[in-house]
Amino acid sequence: MLSLRLARGAHPLVLLRRLLVVLAAAGAGFLLLCALGYAAAHPDTPQDSLVRLLWCLAPLAAVVQFAVAVARNDPATRPRDGMDAIGFGPVRLSVLAATSTALSCGTGSVLALLAYLELRGDLGGTPLSGAAAHALDGQAGLPWGAAVTLLGLLPALGAGACALLLRPSRERRARGAHAAPADDPAPSTPREDRPAYIGLPWGIAVIACGLALEAYVGHAPAPAPEALLALPGQDGGASPALIGGWLLTFVGLVLAGPGLTHWCGALLSSGRPRPVRLLAGRILQDAATRVGRPLGVLCAVAAGTVAAVELYGAMWRPTGPGPFGPLTWLGAGVVIACVSATAVTAAADTRTSRAETSAALARLGIPASLLRGAAAVRTGALVAVLAPLTWVIAELTALPLTRS
Repeated sequence: MLSLRLARGAHPLVLLRRLLVVLAAAGAGFLLLCALGYAAAHPDTPQDSLVRLLWCLAPLAAVVQFAVAVARNDPATRPRDGMDAIGFGPVRLSVLAATSTALSCGTGSVLALLAYLELRGDLGGTPLSGAAAHALDGQAGLPWGAAVTLLGLLPALGAGACALLLRPSRERRARGAHAAPADDPAPSTPREDRPAYIGLPWGIAVIACGLALEAYVGHAPAPAPEALLALPGQDGGASPALIGGWLLTFVGLVLAGPGLTHWCGALLSSGRPRPVRLLAGRILQDAATRVGRPLGVLCAVAAGTVAAVELYGAMWRPTGPGPFGPLTWLGAGVVIACVSATAVTAAADTRTSRAETSAALARLGIPASLLRGAAAVRTGALVAVLAPLTWVIAELTALPLTRS
């Protein structure tokens, strides 16, 4: 009930983010139902059904990541003065964030079920009833127990991720439970965060291992798109070395994201920088952990998209069926939209976290143009470093399968 009351009084931008979570959850839920419908209509091919279900994990993970980013940036779930007095400390607020996320994802799952049943023709009474009955295997009955289980998966994962990632640390809970006396001017020093640049060597090592596995594939031609939906090494499916190399390369990009962001800031603030460059570099270093991981995920998705264009771009035709079906496009759209929105939300979160610093600079007479210039320099530095790196990794990913 409190989550609903907070949603009613939320800022329009916060409501827009929650609406985007609902839509993203609806897209992922629709893909899960499509995989279930295919399994019900083709009981003689359990392997194909399993692989279709496994391919839904990427949109599912992207939606959960976006939902956690929205919950972290929600003003209603942030610790504020006086909340402990009414029984809403950091732990209760993390539970509130998990509840709000579960409501948003659950609403999206219900919308996905209604749209799926309508397109299959199970509801009737509208012009869209049965419009995609053949594509969605409308001739087979839908197992309702499995449908409810799959639709409940996303709210459970979203709420669990929020409760796990947004819970306060043990030191913070201890400080909240045992507040320092009024005459004690020096409460305990919080534990320092893990430096952002520590993950960069690991990310580079994982990327190198992934590219080495892909090179091990040799001069093999690119597998057909339908072969990617087969189990690795079976029925013409892509080899385990190829899929493992792709996964390692993209995971390495995610691990290297915070470190790359940190060193972008370090380079900006090196030497004898002017105020704009110094401020931009320091902000990037401070926000490397918060912004770097979503940027790494965004770079991994962009590299995968560029590699897919390199491998299958020649098969796309202006007319006629292409190499991928509409459900593949839906899944790709959900992933790209979620990771992009997550990166934007993380950037907004860092801006909110340094609001007091910006206000202090304004009181000191720092012009707003300097802050805007620093933001432009930060964006330009990240684009200048991450865009070429993403393109190079995408080209190296596709190279073993495109060379003659």
